[in-house]
Amino acid sequence: VQMRDNDLRSPHFFEVEKYPTITFKSTRAESAGTGKLKVTGDLTIHGVTKQVVLDVDASSQPINDPMGKGLRMGASATTSVDRRDFGITYMQGIVADEIQITLDVEMTRPAK
Repeated sequence: VQMRDNDLRSPHFFEVEKYPTITFKSTRAESAGTGKLKVTGDLTIHGVTKQVVLDVDASSQPINDPMGKGLRMGASATTSVDRRDFGITYMQGIVADEIQITLDVEMTRPAK
């Protein structure tokens, strides 16, 4: 696992010394049914920005935070990208070009 993680951080893949972060900035969100959203935005990986659409499942109901800090809610999102679009081409034929991205997020709203 450590060898794989180090390889992914190397110049062969994500080149984290030069590009330490991956960012997503939403530009539009629209309903896709009950508890579902399509969130369009700009994904930046390896210094390259591309527009992607996240399929978001936000169907869970907010709950009172067990620590008394307001409301808490979870959501998950998925999308897929072609890694070649972001300049990541190492090990073609061994590593798939189409990469699935899954996000699990937890949001809180502070108590009033």
